Amino acid sequence: MISDFHFLRPWWLLALLAALGFLWLASRQSDMRARWREMIAPQLLDHLVSDDPAKGRLRPYHLTAILIAVGALALSGPTWQRELPPFVQDEAPLVIAIDLTQTMDAIDVTPSRLERAKLKVHDLLALRPAAKTAIIAYAGSAHLVLPLTDDSALVQIYVNSLATRIMPVAGKDTTGSLSLAEKTLANETTSGTILLMTDGVEAASLDSISKRPDRNSLVILGIGTAEGGPVKSADGRFATDASGSRIFARLDTEALKRLQGLGDASVATFTADDGDVQWIVQRIKTHFEQKAAESETRWRDFGFWLTIPIALLAAFSFRRGWVVRWTGLFLAFHIFAGVDVSHAADRQFVDMWLTPDQQGRLAFERGDYAAAAATFENNEWRGVTLYRAGKFNEALDAFAREDTSEGWYNQGNALLHLGRLDEAVAAYKHALTLHKDWPQAQANLAVAEKLLARKKDEEQEQQQDPNLKPDKIQFDEKGKQGKEGKVNVAEQTADLWMKNIEVSPADLLARKFALEASRGSR
Repeated sequence: MISDFHFLRPWWLLALLAALGFLWLASRQSDMRARWREMIAPQLLDHLVSDDPAKGRLRPYHLTAILIAVGALALSGPTWQRELPPFVQDEAPLVIAIDLTQTMDAIDVTPSRLERAKLKVHDLLALRPAAKTAIIAYAGSAHLVLPLTDDSALVQIYVNSLATRIMPVAGKDTTGSLSLAEKTLANETTSGTILLMTDGVEAASLDSISKRPDRNSLVILGIGTAEGGPVKSADGRFATDASGSRIFARLDTEALKRLQGLGDASVATFTADDGDVQWIVQRIKTHFEQKAAESETRWRDFGFWLTIPIALLAAFSFRRGWVVRWTGLFLAFHIFAGVDVSHAADRQFVDMWLTPDQQGRLAFERGDYAAAAATFENNEWRGVTLYRAGKFNEALDAFAREDTSEGWYNQGNALLHLGRLDEAVAAYKHALTLHKDWPQAQANLAVAEKLLARKKDEEQEQQQDPNLKPDKIQFDEKGKQGKEGKVNVAEQTADLWMKNIEVSPADLLARKFALEASRGSR
């Protein structure tokens, strides 16, 4: 740490010379002997000029020189530690790839391997409530269930809907799942982690795992036991192979041991308690901090801490006495310990020393987004605070007041969270017209366009290829008693079908995966 100590703005240290110069000039000005030496004979000077009784005490000019020196040190930016830039996500993004091969229905782990994996995901989400998480399902093919999102409730819904029966291709494609995970993390500004939850890795994937890029870490959690257990299908029956023999699945411990020495992969097997989840979270945090220290960090400016002695010294310069001294301590406590600005007296006191935006930034650093949003006057900062608080509609209104590239870019992010994909695409495009070749905007535009195209494809598929039949069709017999007319049977049937259709998330995912698999095989 000592070796890292330096100044961010070393030219401000020249102001120390100004402090020394001021001290020298002020001392000469107060030296009565020096002022009269040229006008009075030396033998008379000692008798005519008396010594200053305050000589040797702290004088006002001493205090002023100290203020200049401390201010120069503060402005020079002393630092010895790195930090992330403000408003940068401080949690590593996580992509969870869940194995949905048939063996994940084995019941050597209660209630089954797959259900135990779902419980582990739930525990992970609880420990990372504000972090981005994406879900991938894979068997013989790999599919994105949910892109990166900080909505843990939405992630939990889709994870609960996963089942081995929804996979369109049999087998196990670990390489494909890792490749899809890397693509999911490609547009993130910070490095992330890929968590593989599986009961084994095929030998064909070992080479690709050893050669994968090291930007994102790989954590593998083996689900199952070496003793193994029978595979039980969703209908409660035990699965059998082609010969009619019951399938008995064992955890591939040998493959997991080989993975431990490949690249930077960290491998562990599940535990009955949350020890494995805690281990995963620690691996994610360690990798994120290591990568952040290497790239996306900046030197932290510690000069602002010197504002405390500056404020105290400035308070002493007004008047003497304990009242002023206690005022200085009271000021330091209010600024750095936090003030409940809901009280009018405290609010008025803080307004004397901090601007609304400065007060908002202090509230933001404390994680009090509600107070920060109510305090910020800057629309962009207020929008970022509302965005962090998950109030995307209000954040959109704040961003919309700034006709800048950043304002339109932030509008696109908010619209993306609201699911208004066409508007998000338009916002990103407008941001790029104001700031050409902006990598972040280009990346987010590509994601928004891809999601919009996928949404249109799914809507078109649902309209053109309905796979559910209406439960019952009824016609109003009263029409025979009234005025004769024509009934459009096809139109009425379609209306009834739309009213009675109920599709589970698992069924939607099964259709989505089947469509993606058919496109990939062409």
